[in-house]
Amino acid sequence: MNLAAIVLLLLLALCGFCIAYWQLLLCRREARILNSHRVSAHSAIQKSRMDLLEVRNRARLLEDSVSGGASAVEKLHKAISNTTFGLIDLFSKDEEFRQTARKARATHDQKSQQIYKTVRTTNKALHILADTLIIGKAERRLASRKSGKAQGSDDGQ
Repeated sequence: MNLAAIVLLLLLALCGFCIAYWQLLLCRREARILNSHRVSAHSAIQKSRMDLLEVRNRARLLEDSVSGGASAVEKLHKAISNTTFGLIDLFSKDEEFRQTARKARATHDQKSQQIYKTVRTTNKALHILADTLIIGKAERRLASRKSGKAQGSDDGQ
């Protein structure tokens, strides 16, 4: 009887260990699933941040490209006009025509400077507008999603 009780207790202990091991396996499985969901959510947040950064960089690149392009065109325009007006000044025999050409050159240079300045100003204004409307909206959406999740996680605990 004593031996049967010991065997029964050992069998009962073995069943207890088997149940505990089974529970341990289930808990580990649940922990892996939970961790994969956490990593996935973190990856989605990082992806949206990287997307926002990419949009910002593209907008900055576009603004710099337009500004650099305007500067290049302005330099080329100035070189052509300097050559043209310089040749008129050099080869013209009529002094009245030279004076008229010099006035036209001054007016031309002033107007072209105003036009290129307007192009750069408009480019900056469009960049600011795009930043306010598109990028600012995306940042607010990301921030609201982030704060909404933070509030939701506090309520669940």
